[in-house]
Order: sequence, then C-alpha cells, then structure tokens
Amino acid sequence: MAVILVRHTRPAVAEGVCYGRLDIDAADSFAAEAAAVLAAVPACDRLVTSPARRCRRLADHIAVAHRLPVAVDPALAEMDFGHWEGRTWEDIGTESLDAWAADFLRFRGHGGESVEQFARRVRAALARHDSPDERVLIVCHAGVIRCALAGNADDPEAWTRPVPYGSVHWAEPDRC
Repeated sequence: MAVILVRHTRPAVAEGVCYGRLDIDAADSFAAEAAAVLAAVPACDRLVTSPARRCRRLADHIAVAHRLPVAVDPALAEMDFGHWEGRTWEDIGTESLDAWAADFLRFRGHGGESVEQFARRVRAALARHDSPDERVLIVCHAGVIRCALAGNADDPEAWTRPVPYGSVHWAEPDRC
C-alpha cells in the first residue's frame, strides 16, 4: 500500500525564516487548519509522526479522531540546516544560497545535512514504514514529502514542488 504523507499545519514562525529542525509549535490558526486536514485524510491503520511539536500536535489531533496511537520516528525530522536555522533566507544571503544551488545534493556549507544525506535518511524511514497490509499515515515536513515524491531523482527541480501546510500526499516508498 502507499504511504500517506501529511505536512504539518502553519508553524508559529515569521515568513522567510529557515526553520528546518527548530522545534516550533503550530500557529494560532491550528484549529481551523487541523479540521481541514481531518476532512482530507482517509482512514488509516497506523499513524507515525516526526518528533517536531508542529507535527506531533497535528498527529495527536488525528489520533484522537481515528482512535490510533501515535509512533514518533526521529528519522522523519526535517532537514538539518545547521547554522542557517532561525535565520531569514535573505540574511543567509545569495552567496551561500548560490553555493548550495551549485552543488545541491552534496552542499553542507551550513554545517547541517546535505540533501543527499537527508534523502538517504528519509528514504530508509519511509521504507521501514511501508507495509503491504496497512495504510500508514505520516505527519511530517515539506522536505520529507518532496523527498518521497522526487523518488530517486537527483534533479534539484524535483525538490521544488509546492507542499502547502496541511496538504495530503500519497507516496510509494518502494519508488523512493
């Protein structure tokens, strides 16, 4: 069966801030956004979440509605952006962002994970949660969803697709 990936709701952080691994809670709009997510997610057999508060809060909300326990998987955390975390993209600067674009998969100039390392971690986690007998719902981050939907693509363009807050995506982990 396919894995169902749900992006967390809007986080309580200013627009334009690189917040990857920062443990930020959901924004004040959580109740309305979570209700929309509940209306969009199908019934599932198992519920897994990233350890981030913004994900755990939504997973707990879904768990109550679907009467399921929540499993936390640290491997589903967002990409580690190192010393870029908490800074605005503007503050990070075009020179750093251009260096990342020049070596998109292997760049680690921020001191965190490369996209290649991140993808390896996420693909292994998704493979562990894939089950032919269960529908697994995973509450996670845009980076995790982009990784799953990019498959084995090494093309940076495959990583740029829009992933709105609270959006629901179907992935086939054996493709990742």
